[in-house]
Amino acid sequence: MAIWLDGNSKILVQGMTGSEGTKHTRRMIASGAQVVAGVTPGKAGQDVDGIPIFNSVQDAMAATGANVSVVFVPPKFAKAAVIEAIDARIPLAVVITEGIPVHDTAEFFQYAQNSGATRIIGPNCPGIISPGLSNAGIIPADITKPGRIGLVSKSGTLTYQMMYELRDFGFSTCVGIGGDPIIGTTHIDCLAAFEADPDTDAIVMIGEIGGDAEERAAAFIKDNVTKPVVGYVAGFTAPEGKTMGHAGAIVSGSAGTAAAKQEALEAVGVKVGKTPSEAARLMREIMQSR
Repeated sequence: MAIWLDGNSKILVQGMTGSEGTKHTRRMIASGAQVVAGVTPGKAGQDVDGIPIFNSVQDAMAATGANVSVVFVPPKFAKAAVIEAIDARIPLAVVITEGIPVHDTAEFFQYAQNSGATRIIGPNCPGIISPGLSNAGIIPADITKPGRIGLVSKSGTLTYQMMYELRDFGFSTCVGIGGDPIIGTTHIDCLAAFEADPDTDAIVMIGEIGGDAEERAAAFIKDNVTKPVVGYVAGFTAPEGKTMGHAGAIVSGSAGTAAAKQEALEAVGVKVGKTPSEAARLMREIMQSR
C-alpha cells in the first residue's frame, strides 16, 4: 500500500526530450517505475530509449493509459503544461520545475481545484516515491527500502537525508511537497492520506521557517491524526527578515519562526527534533517500541 503512487502507476513525462527530462526518465525507469510515454509538442513519433513521444498529454493518455504526469518543462512554459495535464484530467501531476512565477502557480492550482480531477504535487519539488513500487520525480531510489513510515517534506535535500537515516525501517511513501509560497499538495493533505493508509504506522513531517503551514498542520494533527508524528523544522538559526533557500522561507517578526512552529507541534504531541538526525532518532525509538 502507498499513497497516490504505486506499482500500477503509469507515468508520462512532460518535457522528456529535454536534458533533465531524459536524465530523470532513465533514473525513474532504473528504479522500477512504469514510464510509458513522453510529451513534447511537435515531436510525436520520436522516442527516448523506446518510450514513445506524443504531442499532447491527451494523446499520450489515450494511447498508453498513463495516470501520472511528471513535469520537466521550463518555467515560462510550465503553466501551460500543467493546465494541459489538468484538461486531460490526469489524476496526478508532479511539477518538478523550479522558478515558476507564483502567479502562474496560483492560476494552475486554482484551475486544478476547479477541475476536481487532478492532484498537484509541487512545484519546485523532488516528487514522490513509494519505494519498491514506483518513483515519479528526482528522488534517489537506492537510499532506502519499502517500510511503514510515511514522509512529507518541504525540502528535497532533507527528504533524502531522512530516507537514508531511517533506511533500516523503510518507507511506505515519501512526498516532497516543495517550498514555494503556493504549492498544490500540503502537509495536511499528506497527513490525512497517511492516517488513512493501513500500511503506514508513523509519519515524519519536515517543515521550514516561513508561513504558517506547520502551525495549520499541528491543528490538523490534534483533531485528525492518531498515528505518531515526528517533526523537524529547518531554519532554527536563520536570521529574521531574510529569504532562506526556498521562496516561502521568510520570517516576519515572530510569525513563521522555527521556535513558534516547534511549540505548535509539540503542543499537540508531535516530537520535534532540533536536527534531522535527532528527528530520525525520535522516529527510530517510536518504531522500535511498536
